[in-house]
Amino acid sequence: MTIQQIPNASEAPRWLQTLRYTLNPLEYMDRAFDRCGDLFNAPVIGNHPQVIFASHPQAIQTIFNSEELVAPPNLLLRPLVGDYSIFGLAGQGHRRERKLLMPPFHREQVINYGQLICDLTNKALENLSVGDSILGRVLVQDISIEVILRVVFGLNDGQRFNQLKGLLVEFSERLQNPLIIGALFLPVLQKDWGKLTPWGQLKSLQRQISQLLYAEIQDRKQRAPAQDILSLLMAVQDEDGQPMLAEELHDELLTLLLAGHEATTNAIVWALYWTHQTPSVLEKLQTELEGAGTDPMALAQLPYLNAVFNETLRIASVAFLSFPREVVAPLTLMDYQLEPGARVYACIYLTHRCPDLYPEPEQFRPERFLERKYSMFEFLPFGGGSRRCIGEVLAQFEMKLVLAQLLSRHCFVLASQTPEVPIRRGVNVAPSSGIKMVLQGKKS
Repeated sequence: MTIQQIPNASEAPRWLQTLRYTLNPLEYMDRAFDRCGDLFNAPVIGNHPQVIFASHPQAIQTIFNSEELVAPPNLLLRPLVGDYSIFGLAGQGHRRERKLLMPPFHREQVINYGQLICDLTNKALENLSVGDSILGRVLVQDISIEVILRVVFGLNDGQRFNQLKGLLVEFSERLQNPLIIGALFLPVLQKDWGKLTPWGQLKSLQRQISQLLYAEIQDRKQRAPAQDILSLLMAVQDEDGQPMLAEELHDELLTLLLAGHEATTNAIVWALYWTHQTPSVLEKLQTELEGAGTDPMALAQLPYLNAVFNETLRIASVAFLSFPREVVAPLTLMDYQLEPGARVYACIYLTHRCPDLYPEPEQFRPERFLERKYSMFEFLPFGGGSRRCIGEVLAQFEMKLVLAQLLSRHCFVLASQTPEVPIRRGVNVAPSSGIKMVLQGKKS
């Protein structure tokens, strides 16, 4: 086998490539794929000698399973979620934290939240009248934050609940600022010069959120155990019988708040867009929902609803890269030689757009997930390997239940037929307009 030279995504200077990727990651990856194919060097994250994006399933299998690759801490997200977040840990520390976090996210636990998710969705729709215009993102974000605050914290309406809710909305909006995104990729820009600068404003919000989180952790120690995720996390112990520290609880809660609700919101909003942009899909889904009843578990297991969400997560990948792996010993990836120090990413976005796997990839066609079963290296919306998203079960459960409630009781139409443009929103990709919709009717 001949070892080939890894093609470069672009011949532009590194700083210019980083700028292009920061502002429009999808366009950058599309151009790189057209130029290089399914593996290329994209020096846009960190100062590593090579930053490899790979989208071929064979390469992704190697990335997730090879002993020559390890999962380093994700320094890109550490400024947002803290040093003790599972995102920022590696090795034994990551394995310990993941083991502690797993029990509250088991399927057997998550199904207990089904009726609450349905009730919160219906509550958000109570005051809507026929003819009302809504912004899909605002509606869904409100539902998603309420789910997080009640399911994760067990919080009900009150001062702390309302403060956290307001701060989270503001924090999410701040993440749209290109200067904030640029600072994540260029740590030299992470200067807290007070509220007069975007990064200073973000850190101020983060401190206010942290103060509320620590207060809730302290208060929770005085209360009887409950079934919310915070209570369950406070009860777990590692192999040495040690519970999670307050700092660990804080950073994991911050991770769930910031990463969990934002990605879930984007996925549901994209599902609203694509179902209403594709009338045949909407009609078929509504027919399935009409005969499904109201039991949350029955709704979550509907085959076409599941296919709709899989197709949404394929065509509108809210996470476009896996967590990185670092090469620690010489490795052959496909026909390319990688040396220690290189960083490797599975390029979820490009894999999900591969025409060999997904014919006519620009078409929204949920039926493809009923006609074929895709491997974990072909369809990977939640990443893979040791860094697979720990909240996957809860996220999918919430996504399907929220969409089911929105469509089974209300008839919406898109306010505009202009095709939606995906834009970077923090570390995710969201619809540029937020999806403007009009309530056309209610169902009994």
